[in-house]
Amino acid sequence: MRRFVPLAFASLLVSGLLAEDAREIVRKSVALDQANWLRMKDYTWIAKETERSLDSKGQVKSEQTDAWETVILFGEPHRRMLERNGKPLSAGDERKEQEKLDRAVAKLARESDEQRQRRLEKSEKEREKERDFLREVVDLYDFRLEGEDTMEGRNVWLITATPKPAYQPKHREGKALLKIRGKLWIDKTEYQWVRIEAETTDTISFGLFIARLNPGARLVFEQTRVNDQIWLPKREVVSGSGRLGLIKKIALEQETTWNNYRKFQVDSKIIATQ
Repeated sequence: MRRFVPLAFASLLVSGLLAEDAREIVRKSVALDQANWLRMKDYTWIAKETERSLDSKGQVKSEQTDAWETVILFGEPHRRMLERNGKPLSAGDERKEQEKLDRAVAKLARESDEQRQRRLEKSEKEREKERDFLREVVDLYDFRLEGEDTMEGRNVWLITATPKPAYQPKHREGKALLKIRGKLWIDKTEYQWVRIEAETTDTISFGLFIARLNPGARLVFEQTRVNDQIWLPKREVVSGSGRLGLIKKIALEQETTWNNYRKFQVDSKIIATQ
């Protein structure tokens, strides 16, 4: 019995250290999210979004795909459509997209330094408000370090996240997070998210009966390292069933991919792809 007590105490101590380590790992990874956004402003990229409508058996009933290029113009993101419903734009629509982008560049180029500073400060405050709830993630969940793994050739930690039932969120988004459990694969060298898997454990409502997401909805989010200096989104898949309004039932899968990241200068001419 005397030998068992020290062993049990040591086991609890190790478990406590692992839990604390997992929380610290996640805290560092959350802090890097804002840093990635600041560096992302120097890039342009291609995104493709496919939305699939599913039947009651989970089979695809219909599918629609759009693709676009995003550029950051004077600190502001702008889209140029490349495909609609899986088909490249016509020559006329390509021209319209380019002209729209050219007008945006011309308008922003005419800003005074003071006007630009005010716009960027307003945009930054809005983004900060939108992402502020992420800082609460560290307190909202119990984290457990499950072990180590390898993903895309990189060594990662595997951490599970379980909501704390008694936690009182400070942000509206935090209330929804209490109904989501997940797994995180975090790069051991750079503390970046390599992959996140999440699943809803209860019904989540958005707005006043505007939309309801049923338990069992799933999210997969992946990031990749670009130019050996920044981590950026690679793939996101959201799937689940729910209700729009009081009547319409829906079952959807939405997949978004990002690729072709490259450094971008605002004074570079954007040429329509062929």
